[in-house]
Amino acid sequence: MEKTELRRSLLKKRQSMSVTEWKQKSDRICQNLLQSSIFAQSKTILAYFSFRQEPDLSFLFTDTSRCWRFPRCVDRALIWHCWMPNEPVKTGTYGIMEPSPNASTINPMEVDLILVPCVACDYQGYRLGYGGGYYDQLLSSAEWEKKPTIGIVFEFAYMPQLPVDPWDKPLHRVCTEIDLDSPEFN
Repeated sequence: MEKTELRRSLLKKRQSMSVTEWKQKSDRICQNLLQSSIFAQSKTILAYFSFRQEPDLSFLFTDTSRCWRFPRCVDRALIWHCWMPNEPVKTGTYGIMEPSPNASTINPMEVDLILVPCVACDYQGYRLGYGGGYYDQLLSSAEWEKKPTIGIVFEFAYMPQLPVDPWDKPLHRVCTEIDLDSPEFN
């Protein structure tokens, strides 16, 4: 199945979940992250605001012992900003919630972990995104490519194999509502 067709099918399935099911599965993903050693060791984390029924990680954002950073889409890149609970967010590009453009930006050297939203992931760590290439570009740049990554996806979209293009970079781990897989892919 081609990426476009697979993406459409999985997004339809994800959006067909009831709000209750979506929230329960999202909460289990958060619990699995909280129990993982890589998450426990991370102080500064790049995350995302849930969009189109992506797994909702907002339960984690109340942990003020961590520094949460969120993206804004600017041109063809993700610009990462500091954000604290109760600070305002605005609707940005593609209808995705973003921190204020006035929020301070971050130094990649500070980042311990990147939580990556996915339409799907495979058992080798490759992800299927929305097709814009924002995370592909981020994860292939020198300042970000060595940072630990965890793909966040619902179990039904964690697949044995996805179509892979030469520019695709595998993630280090994948977390679903069932489990955070223990081994690193690379």
